[in-house]
Amino acid sequence: MNKMPDIFGSRVFNDSVMQNRLPHETYKAFKRTLAAGQSLTRELADIIASAMKDWAVEQGATHYTHWFQPMTGITAEKHEAFIHPQGDGVVMEFSGKELISGEPDASSFPSGGLRATFEARGYTAWDPTSYAFIKDKTLCIPTAFCAYTGEALDKKTPLLKSMEALNVQALRILRLFGKSDVHRVTATVGSEQEYFLIDQEMFRRRPDLIYTGRTLFGARPPKGQDLDDHYSGVLKPRVAAFMRELDEELWKLGVPAKTEHNETAPSQHELASVYASANVTTDHNQLIMELMKKIAARHGMACLLHEKPFEWVNGSGKHNNWSMATDTGINLLESGASPIDNAQFLLFLCAVIQAVDLYQGLLRISTASAGNDHRLGGYEAPPAIMSMSLGEELTAILSALESELTYNSVPRMEMNIGVNCMPRFPRDTADRNRTSPFAFTGNKFELRMLGSSFSVAGPNIVLNTAVADVLKDFADELEKAKNFTGALNTLIRETIRAHKRIIFNGNNYTEEWTREAESRGLINWPSSAEALSHMNDEAYVALFERHKVFTRAELNSRQETYLGHYAKVMNIEALTMLDMVHRDILPAILTYSAKLAGDVHVKREIGVKSSVESALCEKLSDLAERIDVAASRLREALSDARTAAEYRARVWPAMQTLRDLVDCAEPLIPTKLWPYPNYGSLLFSVSE
Repeated sequence: MNKMPDIFGSRVFNDSVMQNRLPHETYKAFKRTLAAGQSLTRELADIIASAMKDWAVEQGATHYTHWFQPMTGITAEKHEAFIHPQGDGVVMEFSGKELISGEPDASSFPSGGLRATFEARGYTAWDPTSYAFIKDKTLCIPTAFCAYTGEALDKKTPLLKSMEALNVQALRILRLFGKSDVHRVTATVGSEQEYFLIDQEMFRRRPDLIYTGRTLFGARPPKGQDLDDHYSGVLKPRVAAFMRELDEELWKLGVPAKTEHNETAPSQHELASVYASANVTTDHNQLIMELMKKIAARHGMACLLHEKPFEWVNGSGKHNNWSMATDTGINLLESGASPIDNAQFLLFLCAVIQAVDLYQGLLRISTASAGNDHRLGGYEAPPAIMSMSLGEELTAILSALESELTYNSVPRMEMNIGVNCMPRFPRDTADRNRTSPFAFTGNKFELRMLGSSFSVAGPNIVLNTAVADVLKDFADELEKAKNFTGALNTLIRETIRAHKRIIFNGNNYTEEWTREAESRGLINWPSSAEALSHMNDEAYVALFERHKVFTRAELNSRQETYLGHYAKVMNIEALTMLDMVHRDILPAILTYSAKLAGDVHVKREIGVKSSVESALCEKLSDLAERIDVAASRLREALSDARTAAEYRARVWPAMQTLRDLVDCAEPLIPTKLWPYPNYGSLLFSVSE
């Protein structure tokens, strides 16, 4: 670890490696091609592929794979050895053709109707904006994934298109401010990943965790997060060892893992990485999730990435910190010392405000899943209603601009905690609003609605495209203005007036806010099934087609895929519940109640009081009957459900009824007779 700067990126075919490995003219030609957004020539690809193979083989790699991100939300890879037969032996070869494209089976991945089983051909295409890396003994080449007919079947392709749309429109705005030195604007993202670590042996004893990633049953333990003693507490040695190895493996892959700590719930933790482009951060976050699971297993633990693995304590989310940066190093959401005088910042801020207001439904859709339905609105995560928190200073500035009044800035205060020997430091101009779905936090917006298992691609596709759309309208108007300054001031003022309803700095958890949001006309889709049903609304189709991010067919395919996934997840959960009830839970209840009945009989025979055993036996017998009835009703609901909406309306409540009954029975059964580790054991299993 003392040589951390040396190991960082050591498994990555990054810019430094390319400079050292490629002929000087090849390297320059490659960089020019990327800057111009042009396709690589076959000759150039051959030289790069050869250098990439030589480097990978020296690192111990024997195979390569086109690493891509289908609509499953996880990554996919098919490994090919570098070997090519030659005489009685083999040689290690890797051509430009093999680097540039591959051909996986497109009918075996979710396509939402774009591909049929007999239409198998698909293509992967190298994404040179994200570095290749070595994982285990395999050279991984980040790629896009599309159908034979050209439609995108992955998350990377539309993300790259949305980033280009944002770049094009942001450059138009910057030209109006005289920024001719800027040649590219990039959407930047920093991700924060929450997760749970539990003992692996206990994980293996819970079918619900194995099949669904969450506990479908579990009575409330005597202690949860009640004492607030886990958050940022001292790391347990076992967890600390896991984190050290995770950091080192991520650093080798060029992932800038920086911040790690205990989260709110017992056994819950968080890792945050430093900013990169939205595309690279998406790739990095997929690697983070994959390595968390792999490394946890090496330490005798299981990593849970489900949004709500345990009732009674907080679930896990993923915070998406989004901004825009120029190739000259300027953050376009950096307000500067005097935001009121920073017209460029104010215009980009207004673009984000308008985009979030106009496309609040799309942002809600981008965070929709069966798992996230357990978090959003649950007083541990933002509600399903989209709003923006800007803080007191920015809100006051916008109010003054809207009213055409003079803004009197408040001098920045110093923090003085009353201890003379402690240094003073400037206080931020706004507090943090952890209840806000979309909060401005100084020079970025933090989207807090994502579930922990999510790819960050979806929400960033929406953010990039929506902001690009507003910037396009702004540029169209300002480019034809005779008086730029006057037109700019008018545009900012009118934007604030038209879209201020989306700004809310208060407590998003209150019922009062829900009612106020409704009066403001904000969208409230409590369930993901309802939200996803709006995915192909005409306004959304038009937005994506306008910027060539999705075609109508591609958007329809995603709606069908995600609604189908929602139904499948709930179907698996319901079947798992039924299996657990009939195989283990009811037999445990009946076995213990039978023992109690025998005890009652024996005691009555000898004239000893047995009221306690008798009452408990009666209570358990009643619960067993009710559990059996609830299981039958869940099975009936399953047989009737076909769509995501039907699963939400019928299966969801039937599952909750069954869970409530089982959770009532669990505390009445001796621990040694209950078939599964209880919540206390699971949440506090990683103790040493």
